Parts: sequence; structure tokens; C-alpha cells
Amino acid sequence: MLILAGVLLLAAGTVLLLLDRSNVPLGRLPGDITYRGKNTVVFFPLTTSIILSVVLSIILYFIGRMRH
Repeated sequence: MLILAGVLLLAAGTVLLLLDRSNVPLGRLPGDITYRGKNTVVFFPLTTSIILSVVLSIILYFIGRMRH
């Protein structure tokens, strides 16, 4: 189970790295919150999280429908 989780995290990291290099603005969408202080940066990708949640929910819904 831990090996599978590691492989999934590795795959997700690779996909995010490739998306970043292909100029897809994930993490820089309007509604993503960035606070820059003197010595700190706080980043909360609110819009990106909502979009990814909706897309993954749709994908998992269709996978579940295909299995039954």
C-alpha cells in the first residue's frame, strides 16, 4: 500500500512538473492567494484546488460508472 502511494505521488509530481514547463497556469489562476511578507511567502491555491477537485471528481465518477 505504501509503495502504491509512493508511485502515485511520484506520478503526480511528474505531471505537475510537466504542466509547469508547458505554461499551464495551474497555481497562478485568478483567485489563488499569495501573501508576500518581509521574510515569508504564504501561498494558497484556492481556485486551482477547486478546479482539480471538480476534474478529478468527474474522472472518478466515470471510472466508477464503467466498473459497474
